[in-house]
Amino acid sequence: MNFKIIFITSRKITIELTGAGIFYTENPYEILLNGERIMESSRMVQTVDGLCPHTDYQISLRQGDMVTEALSFRTDYEYVTLDVKRFGARGDGEHDDTAAIQAAVSSCPARSRVLIPQGIYKVSSVFLKSDITIELAEGAVLSAYTDREKFAILPGMTETEDGNKKYNLGTWEGEPVDMFSAIITGINVSNVVITGKGMIDGNAGYDNWWHEFRTIVGACRPRMIFLNHCENIVLHGFTTQNSPAWNIHPYFSKNLRFIDLNILNPKISPNTDGMDPESCNGMEIVGTYFSVGDDCIAVKSGKLYMGSTYKEPSQNIEIRQCCMRDGHGCVTLGSEMGAGVRNLTVRDCLFINTDRGLRIKTRRGRGKDSVVEDVIFENIVMDQVLSPFVVNSLYWDCDPDGHTDYVGTKKALPVDERTPEIRKMVFRRIKATNTHVCGMFLYGLPEQKMGEIVMEDIDISYTDNPQAEFPAMMAGVEKVTKKGIYVNNVKRLIMNRVNIQGQDGAAWNVYHVDEFIRDGVHEENSKEEPGGWIET
Repeated sequence: MNFKIIFITSRKITIELTGAGIFYTENPYEILLNGERIMESSRMVQTVDGLCPHTDYQISLRQGDMVTEALSFRTDYEYVTLDVKRFGARGDGEHDDTAAIQAAVSSCPARSRVLIPQGIYKVSSVFLKSDITIELAEGAVLSAYTDREKFAILPGMTETEDGNKKYNLGTWEGEPVDMFSAIITGINVSNVVITGKGMIDGNAGYDNWWHEFRTIVGACRPRMIFLNHCENIVLHGFTTQNSPAWNIHPYFSKNLRFIDLNILNPKISPNTDGMDPESCNGMEIVGTYFSVGDDCIAVKSGKLYMGSTYKEPSQNIEIRQCCMRDGHGCVTLGSEMGAGVRNLTVRDCLFINTDRGLRIKTRRGRGKDSVVEDVIFENIVMDQVLSPFVVNSLYWDCDPDGHTDYVGTKKALPVDERTPEIRKMVFRRIKATNTHVCGMFLYGLPEQKMGEIVMEDIDISYTDNPQAEFPAMMAGVEKVTKKGIYVNNVKRLIMNRVNIQGQDGAAWNVYHVDEFIRDGVHEENSKEEPGGWIET
């Protein structure tokens, strides 16, 4: 049993075990601090708190008679702690504590901590400041108002005085539009840690934010946490629930870490993605539990205007040791990715009871900068996922033109400035049990085929009582159950040790693949799709 230290503050430390399981360990273990047992855990990522600032410690693990070698560390320096109750916050669940908490944040000096102790604090929006730590203590709840008049509006675009540039604040699904400020809002801040065992509760429901959710009233719904042009931010340990829209939305930001969080929303809640990094560079999501009403993680980079204007892809992202359940997709790329997604790795994750597992969705109109490349998914376990692998280049459930022939036709169109591209993806060491709909559905553009798809050590099996559903949101696709592997429009397809059992009908349905290699052998595939369960 090996472990490493992945995060330290002035009062806590987070460790990550290696090679002992996915999200949970196979057997529980004890944590020893300076040789003394302090807790037992079965999590691959575990936080220890209650430490003293600027103090030396040793940490080791014990499992049965085996004790690991101790690792030495020193907690961070902390200049001062500001308790929000000294600024007038009551934490009684009735009084508006926004101003008091904001005063504490604004008054906090660098390398210091704002403490929100146990209690229920009614708030609208709190704006972050650089170089501080905010701690939500165990039992502390930031309980958000749902009255729109309580929230500021972040304008979508504001022209600069010289008229040559525009300043973007608000956004919705890849476009610069007015939005309500988030419960926690960061604009151009850096070196911030938000940590603790407490909770941020958006209190959203069908009697407020989710009522007629497609109608914009005043501005677009707020996120729970919005980070716009921020750098060196860590969110750690706390829980979010009942978000009005996306839970955590990092936007044009750099060097972000999301560690040991719990992100919760009802399965029936609209647009409540767990985390949506958009045009971000450098991100780590580790040890986080998701149970939401939409995609657990959706990686984006704007629609055509934002993508082609700013050309900021989402890139250099690692997702590991996370548990994702109950949403539409576990890890989704797109569909708003006008500037592309590059260098993304998802590994050592557990996917449970979602509509789709690994999901990529794009469409004509996302633009020539919308390039997906160097994407790796590995060492993943799925159970009760309706369709484990979906890559859909004809995604129609978006935008006013989503159902036009231009977006939906399966005939080759000219390649131009509107045409997106998928270059290379690797999937390996993945096991999917109790599949319902389709083991694998990969559909590229006929005029811009997917470049190289590599599948290695994949096992797919099916449930005895499947639920019929669409394998992809694409014109001509019907609800099905227990379908096998479907691939269309790929330049180079490599399948090594891909096993599928329990499907109805053919296991392999491969069309328009220029080079198909299965277990080291070049295979033939049809150049003409014969019809059947997917209409042409």
